[in-house]
Formats: sequence, C-alpha cells, structure tokens
Amino acid sequence: MMRAWFLPILLVLCGSVVATGQIAKGSLGTAAALLPPFVALAGVNSPLMFPRSIGAGEAQRRSVVDGRPIVFWRPGCKYCMRLRIRLGRSARQLHWVNIWRDPAGAAAVRAANDGNETVPTVVVAGQPHTNPDPAWVREQLPPTA
Repeated sequence: MMRAWFLPILLVLCGSVVATGQIAKGSLGTAAALLPPFVALAGVNSPLMFPRSIGAGEAQRRSVVDGRPIVFWRPGCKYCMRLRIRLGRSARQLHWVNIWRDPAGAAAVRAANDGNETVPTVVVAGQPHTNPDPAWVREQLPPTA
C-alpha cells in the first residue's frame, strides 16, 4: 500500500519544501504559485485517480460474466495515466487491477509480456494487449443498455 502512495507523498513534500523556501525569502506569491502544481501532480499520480482496483481472479470472473476488458496498471505509470485520462468516464466500465497490490495480477502481466511487468496491459476476451490506444480500448467496451 505504501509503495502506491510514495510518489504522491514525495511530490507534496517537495512542493512544501520549495514553497517554504520561497516563504523564507519573503516571496509569498511565488510560494502560492508553486505549491498547487505539486499538489496537482500528486493527485494525478495517486491511486485515487483510478477506479477501485480488484484482484486479478475477481476481474477475470467479472469479465467473463459482463464482457468488459481488464486493465492491469500500477500507480505512477504515465501510460496508465494517459489511458485513464483519455478514457474519461468510460474508465469506470473497465475492471482495474493494480499489479503492485495483487501478485496474481503481476504474474498475469509477466506471462503476457515475456516476463516484464509492462503496463497498461489490457485483456479483451482473454487476449492481452500491451499499451493499447485508448480509442481502441473504448471501442472494446460492450454497449450500455
């Protein structure tokens, strides 16, 4: 759990140190301008950016039932972030598995990527696709009723 929050916490701490340094120099305006970007980056890199993760076994079971793709991801991955942002609200229709929290998910990703933990790996109808285009992923979603 702590590994997922390491980068966001580090970003907030760095922003706080930079802002504190600016305040010590008497530049309150610069401090106020520098801190929000650090906080925003921390938010984007936090696990809160992604829909709630489930285990790989549960994701596979649900995918068989509803036909929705499974996304294997990890916090801090810029390609996972790109996929999540470009999917927008459609991202909630996917089953998300955080490979840092689920060893079975990490093993599934390694099996699909020649032993590498390359994410995002999207599994559609049992077939893995590494770092697919977000528009393609959106096309794989079943129609909503």
